[in-house]
Amino acid sequence: MSEENGSKGCLIAVVWLALLAILGGAVWFLYTKPKKEQLNQDTGSSSQYTHELSIAADLFSGYAVLRSAQMRDNLKLEGIRLTMVDDGADYGARLEALEDGDVQMAVYTIDSLLMAGAKAGGFPASIVMLIDETKGADAVLAYKSAVASLQELDNADARFVLTPSSPSEFLARVVKSHFKLPNLSADWMIESSGSADVLKKMKSAKQSDKSVYVMWEPQVSQAKQLPGVEVILDSSKIKGLIVDVLVARREYLRDHPDKVRTVVEAYSRAAHHYRSQAGGFSKLVKSDDPSLSDAEAKSLVNGIQWKNTLENYTHFGLVRGVSAGDLLSLEDMIANVTDVLIKTDALESDPLGGRHSSLYFDQILIDMKADNFHPANRMNLIEGLGQGTDDLQGVRTNAHLGSLSDDQWNTLQSVGDLDVPSIGFRRGSAVVSLSSEHELRRLKKMLDSFPSFYLRVVGQARAVGDPEANRRLAESRAESVVSFLMGEGVKADRIRTEAAPAASRAGSVQSVRFELGQVPY
Repeated sequence: MSEENGSKGCLIAVVWLALLAILGGAVWFLYTKPKKEQLNQDTGSSSQYTHELSIAADLFSGYAVLRSAQMRDNLKLEGIRLTMVDDGADYGARLEALEDGDVQMAVYTIDSLLMAGAKAGGFPASIVMLIDETKGADAVLAYKSAVASLQELDNADARFVLTPSSPSEFLARVVKSHFKLPNLSADWMIESSGSADVLKKMKSAKQSDKSVYVMWEPQVSQAKQLPGVEVILDSSKIKGLIVDVLVARREYLRDHPDKVRTVVEAYSRAAHHYRSQAGGFSKLVKSDDPSLSDAEAKSLVNGIQWKNTLENYTHFGLVRGVSAGDLLSLEDMIANVTDVLIKTDALESDPLGGRHSSLYFDQILIDMKADNFHPANRMNLIEGLGQGTDDLQGVRTNAHLGSLSDDQWNTLQSVGDLDVPSIGFRRGSAVVSLSSEHELRRLKKMLDSFPSFYLRVVGQARAVGDPEANRRLAESRAESVVSFLMGEGVKADRIRTEAAPAASRAGSVQSVRFELGQVPY
């Protein structure tokens, strides 16, 4: 009986201790803590910040403007405290942070956003601004003795040495999707842990290996100094594919469009600030990454095109016609990037179901344009600046390819054959079949992505019958294709027809071949 009484006594004691703990906690939370908080408030000051904002990114130098003191100061004037979150380029974690509301905005390349959203099964964020486009900062390099052109990668032994989940990987996918490489192995990638590691592998490789090395600055400039190494393709030769964008969490965009606009305007002003100073971007990336030498910082900046306000208006479809130059719309960019990912088996299907405009929100820029926003003036009241007028550069377009002499055409450096399905012609004629007109329009889009290359259209015919008649037929087929492409907007100066000698009786040769060429680096 005494044991039973002892157990009851212990239980009662535990209950009382629990009640006292609850009571103590209640006193703390209901009286002591509020009193201390009130004391702190009475003896403190109001914050100069009225809003907290986090942007997820990584340490890519193209994002240096976001990390800059100018960006922080611009937002500080609007009462917004900016926190940059470095997630080490973990795009899945970045999307999850947006989904959970841990960050309100983030930066992606278009391809990494599509890949992350497809894997997650949705897109919790919408693009509100283009940040930059690579224009040479990423490159495919090789020992020329082993790989002199992209077409030489049409080999089972060929490999791309690259960093996975990076713009370098996507540049390699651009090559694989656009050029005719049917013999390239399914095991075509050798993974490395960063651009410096790719360069290290290149230095230790046999120069006879059929491998190309995909890296970014400053390693691109370092690799070009190696004996026998040449650039096979760099991102300055492509357009609208490797593009960085700023996204906002959809709920945040819906509830705080004013704050998103403030961020976009603050960024535009910061970028304008550095653009308007001599060597401003070079100094910025050097301060952002002190390990860079002055020459490396300059090379890096030369390889990045930071988008200005007018270019953003144009990409979002708010400036059209002649004023838009040759800039691609964001909707077309997303579609083109999706095609690359699908063709190279990175995606099984289009995660947007063809609704590519659902991935961006244009109202922020529409409002800025309507208010005559200019990044050089906080009050947007610069006399003489009309609607759509931008900062120092305006819309930057690709340099028009000039006409070449016969000798120049003959000395063009071959890049590779574009991957275009066989073009059909009506039997025994040079008239393009209706079914092939779609492929030629697709070819026009491919040429738009490679604005710096010339195109040889090589007509072919079967080795049956009169050789001279076959030659004329092959030439006529090439000219028929060129006529169609010119009708679609391809400039005459960048295109030339040739007739290949008839060498086969097979029906597969009744087509044309499309070879890209470039003026040697």
